[in-house]
Amino acid sequence: MALDRETAMQVAAVLSKGLPYIQRFTGKTVVIKYGGNAMENEELKSSFARDMVLMKLVGINPIVVHGGGPQIGELLERLHIQSRFVDGMRVTDKQTMDVVEMVLGGQVNKQIVSLINKQGGTAVGLTGKDANLIRARKLEVLSKSDEFAKPEIIDIGHVGDVESVNVEVIDMLTRSNVIPVIAPIGVGPDGTSYNINADLVAGKVAEAMRAEKLILLTNVSGLKSKEGRVLTGLTASQVNALIDDGTIHGGMLPKIRCALSAVEQGVRTSHIIDGRVAHATLLEIFTDEGVGTLISRG
Repeated sequence: MALDRETAMQVAAVLSKGLPYIQRFTGKTVVIKYGGNAMENEELKSSFARDMVLMKLVGINPIVVHGGGPQIGELLERLHIQSRFVDGMRVTDKQTMDVVEMVLGGQVNKQIVSLINKQGGTAVGLTGKDANLIRARKLEVLSKSDEFAKPEIIDIGHVGDVESVNVEVIDMLTRSNVIPVIAPIGVGPDGTSYNINADLVAGKVAEAMRAEKLILLTNVSGLKSKEGRVLTGLTASQVNALIDDGTIHGGMLPKIRCALSAVEQGVRTSHIIDGRVAHATLLEIFTDEGVGTLISRG
């Protein structure tokens, strides 16, 4: 059925407005951390997969890093394995790590790959253990206590930090017209598997790849002022000031620190955007308004 004139003009206007952004970002790398509501809602899952395929088709190189905390928690509960958290991080013993690898490296990763391929893309799923993609070290957590003169080191098991990223593997895939989908599992020097925060992995991959953008999909509309207004454009120094005055606090802090580290290490911009909005990634890249907060080095 042919479009009426008004609808056709609207479609043409949208496509025309996108052209300058396509020209600006062709050949650039964009790292997207995918998780939260965007991963659980069927309509949002499909729109995310289409966004990745479209980005690749217009010459942008998307790299997807995904989480899966709720899915891990659900399977642990079904297996009657109790979870304990320290500073928001899941204490991961050997039994829990086996579940983490099963869920992230198997179930969730393959679902995302399948979604992108279903939309006409070519995606390949990886964990950080494949080709030593993410070399990891054990994460140490310090606990301050009045009973001890020095902070106590708490062992939270197979929880890691990123030591290095094998960019050659990712380069090989992106040059082959493939969209890499990375599960945030790293490997230590002795072959030990480590569960790593997905925001942290996305940030370190963006830094290593000298990405144009790091995009963190969240369940909020962006960074907000104390008055509740979304802050759309901030420099790194402005973000640090918001941390210092307590505007940014709690669970948002680790995410913001990943975004800040990325821009300080050469990524042009970091974005905290609302993953509950359909096609949020495209709106952030191809419009001036976007759907969240942009952070630049400034």
